[in-house]
Amino acid sequence: MTVHVLTAKEVTSKIINKEALFILDVRNESDFRDWKIEGHQFQHLNVPYFDLLDGVEEILEKIPSDKEVLVVCAKEGSSVMVADMLSEAGLTVSYLKGGMKAWSEYLEPVKVGDLKEGGEIYQFVRIGKGCLSYMIVSNGEAAIIDATRMADVYINFAKERGVTVKHVFDTHLHADHISGGRVIAEATNAAYWLPPKDAEEVIFDYKALEEGSDVVIGNTAITIQPLYSPGHTIGSTSFIVDDQYLLSGDILFIDSIGRPDLAGMAEDWVGDLRETLYTRYKALSDELIVLPAHFMIIDELNDNGSVAEKLGTLFAKNHGLNIEDESEFRHLVTDNLPPQPNAYQEIRETNMGKVSPDEEKQREMEIGPNRCAIR
Repeated sequence: MTVHVLTAKEVTSKIINKEALFILDVRNESDFRDWKIEGHQFQHLNVPYFDLLDGVEEILEKIPSDKEVLVVCAKEGSSVMVADMLSEAGLTVSYLKGGMKAWSEYLEPVKVGDLKEGGEIYQFVRIGKGCLSYMIVSNGEAAIIDATRMADVYINFAKERGVTVKHVFDTHLHADHISGGRVIAEATNAAYWLPPKDAEEVIFDYKALEEGSDVVIGNTAITIQPLYSPGHTIGSTSFIVDDQYLLSGDILFIDSIGRPDLAGMAEDWVGDLRETLYTRYKALSDELIVLPAHFMIIDELNDNGSVAEKLGTLFAKNHGLNIEDESEFRHLVTDNLPPQPNAYQEIRETNMGKVSPDEEKQREMEIGPNRCAIR
């Protein structure tokens, strides 16, 4: 039998289209429990590779013959060997090209919508990590918000559309993933913007992202006034784009809210978080479409693969926006925090410019799921 290859892009398509897939994950049990490929119609079997060195006979009856089968490992090599053994046993199987390393780095560009004066807004869905970043395109110019370290994806996307990147923004100093903002800005001669209250320890030059710093891309206004929105970090800043979209950074997600503890300031920042969510955001139009910087669960994806919802809908359905008692809110935010992101202090220092790990080290630092949310 022939062993097939599936790319991260092809697996992403299966998730968006809600197709069935059976995944044999041959990583260690702890790695599998911590982070796996998820889809509405996906089934999983976790058997560590070392348990299969003597053959796959004992697991054959656990693998369905009526579903597409994908073998997954960390970097590809082990999954190729297991897929070969399953093929020799008569099964039709595929392996994931590049393994979970490739899965962590894949970005799926999704068009979110059109802008009033021409142009578009795109969301880049990092499906394996839960990160969301954006490109606003208008009249030959582009702005990028909350870019991941895979800078070439954004640069090439802009080139394919014949647009010039003029501005690159980070809504806050990220602690769960390494920003590609500075790299993109340097490669395209664009301005790099960062909230100054998050940039007190950075060792590079940047433009101060503050209220009133409205920026125009082509024919499209990116409004920062009046959306200084602390809580996830002290400098967290939101954007209103084209009077249609609210880019909420890591303050508000579709099914959860942002955590305030990644700089060790949970008790101090929980009040800021509540003020942002329950006062600043409450004063905005219910019709604004919220575009967050992360998603937490696969159910947050829309039918086209985007992650977006009207602000009014979130105030009706998001539990984190409906806790009337302030002490109960404080308890939720400070006492029920999920585990810290992998290597988050090193990631913060990298985004400050204090350390410059090589590419393989950066991959290791980022491995794992999104952990910026409280649910």
